[in-house]
Amino acid sequence: MSDNQLRVVWIYPDLLSTYGDQGNVLVVERRARQRGLDVARLDVRSDQPIPTSGDIYLIGGGEDRPQRLAAERLRRDGGLQRAVENGAIVFSVCAGYQILGHEFINDLGQREPGLGLLDVVSVRGEGARCVGDVLGDVDPRLGLPPLTGFENHQGVTHLGPTARPLAQVRFGNGNGTGDGTEGAYNDTVFGTYMHGPVLARNPLIADLLLKLALDVNALPPTDDRWYEALRNERIAAAQQPA
Repeated sequence: MSDNQLRVVWIYPDLLSTYGDQGNVLVVERRARQRGLDVARLDVRSDQPIPTSGDIYLIGGGEDRPQRLAAERLRRDGGLQRAVENGAIVFSVCAGYQILGHEFINDLGQREPGLGLLDVVSVRGEGARCVGDVLGDVDPRLGLPPLTGFENHQGVTHLGPTARPLAQVRFGNGNGTGDGTEGAYNDTVFGTYMHGPVLARNPLIADLLLKLALDVNALPPTDDRWYEALRNERIAAAQQPA
């Protein structure tokens, strides 16, 4: 952590905040403050440089053209890659998830280079769009309860050998590859197709990001009754027949 202050960076809210994913940064900020942490939040627009001294970086979803613009600017800037090299934690959703991979298909139908922070490649799916509630079991190595979220994407994301699936879906499509995987992660970088916002539905993922940034094994307890009520309602909804 930087200078006894947790620095949380929300990347390109002007381009990648279409589906309410800004809620993720609000949840991280709130859960840190509930533990008495001093939090500095920085919203970085696409015409501003990415700071390299952040502890947790969050990227949301967006439409195809803003996604291409965001990828172009992040590649030119290089700040996020340097932050990861410095040990920063990154959590990305949907378009942001694809940008962190090696490449994706942009709004022009062309292969667009990503940042290569996750060993994944995304292509355009040929079937029906993946829309609806998702329920999945998080990789046991992360020690987290089931993942709940809402997917809305046409992309199909294939994982390479150094990327681990964030979860295995019980209901929903996830990465869209047909193998039941959802999202991907390595030691410090996480990606998912889940909206919701996903950290409001899964507050222990936000806590995981905090623990990784703080380099601790546990955090003081906090009141999770509101979160659990939301989780239980959405998990029940995901299991209802279509």
